[in-house]
Amino acid sequence: MGRYIGPVCRLCRREGVKLYLKGDRCYSPKCAMERRPYAPGQHGQRRARRPSDYAVRLREKQKMRRIYGISEKQFRNIFEEASKKKGVTGTVFLRLLESRLDSVVYRLGIASSRKQARQFIRHGHITVNERRVTIPSYRVRPGDVVAVSEGSKKIDAIQENVEAAKNRKTGPWLEFDAEKMAGKFLRLPEREDLALPVNEQLVIEYYSR
Repeated sequence: MGRYIGPVCRLCRREGVKLYLKGDRCYSPKCAMERRPYAPGQHGQRRARRPSDYAVRLREKQKMRRIYGISEKQFRNIFEEASKKKGVTGTVFLRLLESRLDSVVYRLGIASSRKQARQFIRHGHITVNERRVTIPSYRVRPGDVVAVSEGSKKIDAIQENVEAAKNRKTGPWLEFDAEKMAGKFLRLPEREDLALPVNEQLVIEYYSR
């Protein structure tokens, strides 16, 4: 399946919940879920039939994949990796997703969305332990320092994001210094640290069917 390049607000409306795919707009009254909280399309306001068990699991998988903005192949590969590791598969799965560099850059507040985070990374604006990394799926490990490269600190979009991030709480598994535009990945997140509108157990059941 190719990369989705259509309007991302439709994805939120399709899943019936805010996925926070469009940065600051998602927090404003202009958010599509605030204005039109029903499925997109001609029949979006019709009363839906009761979904089958398969449909419920599929929608939960799609919702989770869209939150992280990765392809089905990447998502499936991460699930298979998680299923082979020790621990609760759902929690391990989320930890692997949150350890991606694009997720860390977004969580630190350097980018307003994961999509923007991937753009910053690919354009060489992000460093890990003072080395430039251009791969969004790069696995960040506890103790790693993620920062804006010295030559990119004056970019307006990054400065605006960092300024806005000062008013938001960073996850307890992260530490961020807005003045230095650098953050540290302290530890792997626990499930209770992640305020995600998903039931990862349904995703595990979908792939385990």
